[in-house]
Amino acid sequence: MSSSPSSLHWKDLTHPIVAGLISVIVNYGGTFILVFQAAKVAGLSPELTASWVWSISIGVGVTGILLSWRHREPIITAWSTPAAAFLVTALATTPYAEAVGAYLISAAAFVVLGLSGWFERVIRLIPSGVAAGLLAGILLQFGIGAFGGMSIDPLLVGLLIVAYVVFKRFSARYAVVGILVLGLAFLLIQDRTDLSGLHLKLAAPVFTMPVFSLNALLSVALPLFVITLTGQYMPGMLVLRGDGFKTSANPIVTTTGLGSLLMAPFGSHAFNIAAITAAICTGREAQEDPSKRWIAGIAAGVFYILVGVFGVTLAAVFMAFPATFITTLAGLALLGAIGGSLANAMADAKTREAALITFLAVAANISLLGVGGAFWGLMIGLVAYAVLNGRLPNPWKSVASTSS
Repeated sequence: MSSSPSSLHWKDLTHPIVAGLISVIVNYGGTFILVFQAAKVAGLSPELTASWVWSISIGVGVTGILLSWRHREPIITAWSTPAAAFLVTALATTPYAEAVGAYLISAAAFVVLGLSGWFERVIRLIPSGVAAGLLAGILLQFGIGAFGGMSIDPLLVGLLIVAYVVFKRFSARYAVVGILVLGLAFLLIQDRTDLSGLHLKLAAPVFTMPVFSLNALLSVALPLFVITLTGQYMPGMLVLRGDGFKTSANPIVTTTGLGSLLMAPFGSHAFNIAAITAAICTGREAQEDPSKRWIAGIAAGVFYILVGVFGVTLAAVFMAFPATFITTLAGLALLGAIGGSLANAMADAKTREAALITFLAVAANISLLGVGGAFWGLMIGLVAYAVLNGRLPNPWKSVASTSS
């Protein structure tokens, strides 16, 4: 049963709020550089770049708040990271106004997909063991990254790892909060975050009249749709399912699609349910009581909106943190999710081998035809499951029970 706002106390809020903050820091500090790279490739002015930051941050924040509040689940939304990586090359040959038209087409397609109900049926095709293997494979690189920074920045990374273990031993609930505060204090003491050149400045949305072309439809809209669907929506929904949350994919896809549709003329390329950063907010580290984890979704949404209001300024603050701090913080915050997904993947002897194949294939990060490793690892795992078990789950079963 979900907790009502009136039944919540401050002690219930602390951990999910910090989880929401960490997910936002990891998102901006880890992948937002791709947006700036794409804007530079497209030759966008500082005003258009700030509008892109504004539109995607506000859109992500508002949709995350609405979905988390409506369904009382930690539904974390984010921009499409693989799509941003794709745009770094695509915007080099596509006029910006045509790219905006392609954003609109892709967003409209997600609205149609959400309203049709087909995506929810596709999600139910995936056995729970295979889904857990997929999530473990996606998160593995982040776990490795937490320790990989030791060779680059042994003092900072070593401090965070030791502190995490100590906090876990004596106060497990405050482990992630502790390393966040300790890490920030360490960076400030060492004067390793140069914020002297930053000035707080409000962002202003700039409307771009979309232009529609067949070239942009085929070279931008279609890849954008496929990349976001396979690289973000599928693993994102499986993160929610893996932590026991049952909200249908249909309203999530529809809401984020509508949000993308509204924000596209201001520069937003696509936003969707989050995968990696969602795992920070959906597990036990965010809040022991699952019915109170939706607060993390609200908190993340508020932080995204704050960044959006101040545009490039606050995004630059997050990006000023050393890369090793971001990767170590993310990896340690995700240790619980990695352990839980591995345990679930190996729990059922009947699906264990297919789940292991999925895990290894996803961790290998295969890239073919412009589509990333999560999709191909999942396909390999599903084929293995079907061959080993003679069938896949029935996606038509109990459709009504999860629709909303």
